[in-house]
Formats: sequence, C-alpha cells, structure tokens
Amino acid sequence: MSGMPELPAEDVRRFAQIREDFTRMMLGYRFGMEQVATRLEILREEFAELHLDNPIEHISTRVKSPESIIEKAGRQGVELEIEALREHITDIAGVRVICSFVADVYRLVDSLTAQADITVRVVKDYIANPKPNGYRSLHVILEIPVFLSSGPVQVPVEVQFRTVAMDFWASTEHKIFYKYEGDVPPHLRQRITDAAVTAARMDEEMAELHRAVHGTD
Repeated sequence: MSGMPELPAEDVRRFAQIREDFTRMMLGYRFGMEQVATRLEILREEFAELHLDNPIEHISTRVKSPESIIEKAGRQGVELEIEALREHITDIAGVRVICSFVADVYRLVDSLTAQADITVRVVKDYIANPKPNGYRSLHVILEIPVFLSSGPVQVPVEVQFRTVAMDFWASTEHKIFYKYEGDVPPHLRQRITDAAVTAARMDEEMAELHRAVHGTD
C-alpha cells in the first residue's frame, strides 16, 4: 500500500508558519484575558480592604476554541487570517463579572477602563437599554497590552458585567433556547421576557434595601 504523497517543502513551511502564528495569537488572547481577570481581582481586594465592601461576587473566564472561532468566522464571512480574526472576532477572549448591585457594575467599569494602558473599543450598555427579550448586561470590548517574546500586542478582551439576578436570568434563558434549539414557543418567550422585568425589579429592590441599611449604593 502506497503512503500519502509528501507535501512540497514550501507548503510544509507555510503550514508550520500558520500554526505558529495561530498559536501565538491564542496565547495572546489567553494572557490578555488573565491580565484583565487579575486586575479585576486587585480591584475586588482593594474595595474590600479600603472601602469595606466587595462589589464582585464572581469572576469567570473563557477563550473560544479554534473550532468556535472558525465557525463564527464562517458565519460572519471573515477571512481566516490573523489580522482579520483580530479585527472582526472580538469575543475570542471573554471575562464575566458578577456584581451584587447595578451601581457596582458601573463603578467597576469606570475603575477598570480608567487604567492608563487599557483602550476601550466598544461599550454596549444593555442595562440602560435592554434587548427586546429583556436581556440586561453591560459589555465592554477593551484592548490590553500583552508582551510576548516577539513583541507587544494589543489584545481585545470582551468583559461582561452583570448582577446576580441578570446572570441567573441569562443562564436560564440560554438553557431554554438550547433545549428548544432556538425555536422557543411564543408563550414561553413572553414568560422569559416577563421574568427579565421581574429580575430588574429585584435589582432595584435590593439596591433600595442596601441604601436603607448602609445609606449609600
């Protein structure tokens, strides 16, 4: 049985370079994500130690898999080139921050984005302007420098800020849509939207309680 034909040396070098470039890109995203998470942890500890409150309930991180990146690039018509992926796929690296109160969300966003080496690319405030289905969250796409052996790169990281109530609603909504493969019956869609309103009211009520007890947001 004859083996597979050998690739020309030039093709081997080209594929090796593509692999190296993609690996370097993914490392940059992971390091950028970890840096953002570390800075948020520093803010959490500072607030807890100096201001006697902890605005952050939980921080989670994730980097999209190569398969997910390729799938999203295909859906959006983005070329599978490093620069094109950097420019158009802005959620490869993601950090999610769960806060106690809405006021904490804005306080953290201001503190994080005020740092001198962080550049804000996009802010999408779905708290002030919820999506039609009731989704509420604040999304910030920022860039943070990562220093690799090949030199510094500006890495985009998507940071989502939510309250506990917003996160519970979003998680439940995602599970329902997954179960129905996106084809959720209209009556359930309405109940999902109604639940978002209830979650928003809970955020307001808990903030009022917090102010009544502590005299501040």
